[in-house]
Amino acid sequence: MLLFCYILNMKMKRSSALPPKRSISLPTRLHPTSLRVETALNTLREWEIRSCSSSETLTADTMQSGLVGLSEVYRCVEELVYSSQIQHGELLEDALDHSVKLLDACCIIKDTQYKMNEQALCLQLSLRRRGEESRVEDEISSYLRLRKKLKKEASNCIRSLKRSERKLGAVPSQKESHVKMEVKVFRELNLMTSRVLRSLLVFLSSPRNMIKNTHGGCSFVSKLWPTEKMKMNKIVSDVGSVDDALCGVLQGSEDMTMAHSKLEYLVISLGSTQAGIDLVFRRLIRYRVSILNVLTP
Repeated sequence: MLLFCYILNMKMKRSSALPPKRSISLPTRLHPTSLRVETALNTLREWEIRSCSSSETLTADTMQSGLVGLSEVYRCVEELVYSSQIQHGELLEDALDHSVKLLDACCIIKDTQYKMNEQALCLQLSLRRRGEESRVEDEISSYLRLRKKLKKEASNCIRSLKRSERKLGAVPSQKESHVKMEVKVFRELNLMTSRVLRSLLVFLSSPRNMIKNTHGGCSFVSKLWPTEKMKMNKIVSDVGSVDDALCGVLQGSEDMTMAHSKLEYLVISLGSTQAGIDLVFRRLIRYRVSILNVLTP
């Protein structure tokens, strides 16, 4: 019995002399929400590549696809804002400030679509009635005047978005890895939102100076890029084809039936893109609300 007590006492002394056990600290893994954000962003990047390089025609389906993809990114980022990883007030405040400019662009687009749709429906009614020729020509001229005004507004909005994009800095290298990830996500979100909205503005304005990069990329305002690196191509949208048809009717080179058919398709196209921009607009509002909830003590 004494021998057993002696052996037990010696084991206890040896164990007390050993250093305490420590848990192994593994590198922090990406939050599952962060992975979903990255997946959604990759889908949107692929959309941008396809929309810029696959064709010289901008369609409502292409725009709708981009807007739906963008809304999905915002849904995932909203979850990320509420996650425990986002604890950087400065980052969220910057995101909040930039979202105001994006909301302004959305409002301009919504207003443009509403005015175009209203005028297109009036013109469609005039073409269907086939009343006095002078009345139809007046309606066409009124629509084209509106289009000219809206093109100018769209061009100004595109320039404003481009200026905002240039202010988005690179990800600071000295930050911790998870912080760099967050900065990268918000920066990429702002850039992709701006690019999708610019694409939609181009679709709605269909400017004559749209250009395509010889290397496969695309640009929306020619004077913002060196012309010697570009080749000029007329990239027609669903909206631009209606403008051409209506101008042809006034000049006597286009059949009114064909113009009416294109106008009907335009109304359908505007309905599709209106639904898309409304979805993005609501997501942007919810995104802002989530940031404000986190920042408000």
